[in-house]
Amino acid sequence: MILNGQLPASIATAAQALQRGELLGLPTETVYGLAADAGNDAAVAKIFEAKGRPANHPLIVHVASVQGVQRFASHVPDFAQKLIAAFWPGPLTLILPRRPEVAAVAAGGQNSVGLRCPAHATAHAVLQSAEALGVFGVAAPSANLFGRVSPTTAAHVASEFGSELLIIDGGACDVGIESTIVDCTRAAPVLLRPGVLTPQQLSEACGVHVITPSTPDADAPRASGTLASHYAPSAKVQLMTAVELQQAIDAQSAAQAGLPLTGTTAVWSRCALHVPSDKRTQFNLQPMPLDAHDCAHQLFAQLRDFDAQGVAHIWVEIPPPNPAWDGVRDRLTRAATPTC
Repeated sequence: MILNGQLPASIATAAQALQRGELLGLPTETVYGLAADAGNDAAVAKIFEAKGRPANHPLIVHVASVQGVQRFASHVPDFAQKLIAAFWPGPLTLILPRRPEVAAVAAGGQNSVGLRCPAHATAHAVLQSAEALGVFGVAAPSANLFGRVSPTTAAHVASEFGSELLIIDGGACDVGIESTIVDCTRAAPVLLRPGVLTPQQLSEACGVHVITPSTPDADAPRASGTLASHYAPSAKVQLMTAVELQQAIDAQSAAQAGLPLTGTTAVWSRCALHVPSDKRTQFNLQPMPLDAHDCAHQLFAQLRDFDAQGVAHIWVEIPPPNPAWDGVRDRLTRAATPTC
């Protein structure tokens, strides 16, 4: 059931559902989450079951305010406090040392916990209303089956879990990709998952250089959305340069291109491409936004739309090597990585 997130009655209904230990489709500015009371282990277990998500893959806990951090974190270093002051409410998750008595299931059994205060007005209202009922934090990974494309509208969530799930409609997500994740459990902040906030923005805000590992960080806590293969549509995603895209389209046959094709191929690119008249039914060209934030906003919705059209392949122009594009590049790279 989808409820209008603008109505106070819908907010109350959502908060009461969380209090009862039920699941909720919750809008945020990043993506829609599949939410449950983070303090109710049985309710959190329902998230893992519904998504088909491994129980050791931690969830992010959403809180209504900065004060909510103290209920879940045993220590908040100075640089983390500065990040909170600069970017909360907003699309930033901090991994902090966890109080041992709370949110063990949501944390995937780790001694750390990911915390975020979302900026979305509807999410904020639900979290505040739930807090008044004794729900002090809400575990909420993206509201999709594990490894699939994240949802950015209430309709996307309903398509994943059906009409039985209570969903609060907060409109299309403004940001469109998941939050930036920074590990704050060590002596210096470490970027675990890029988002719309760049390393430079984070470093300037906290006064400490935010480390951006060039290879997988063996010392890092497990964190949401950091598996090699993730965010994948049903169609096969392949990343190419603009030149490679045009060459593939221009090839006289699929065999010559080295890309065996069956069915329609969707092409999402920033550059203008030419499709020969005899191949226009084979290729579905869609323009990729030139601005990184606009592209992030459209990314998951575009991948879902290509799937809805039944395309067999999705070719995407590789994003520019600019920090503003890191979040988009990360999601596309994971979407294009085959499942092991």
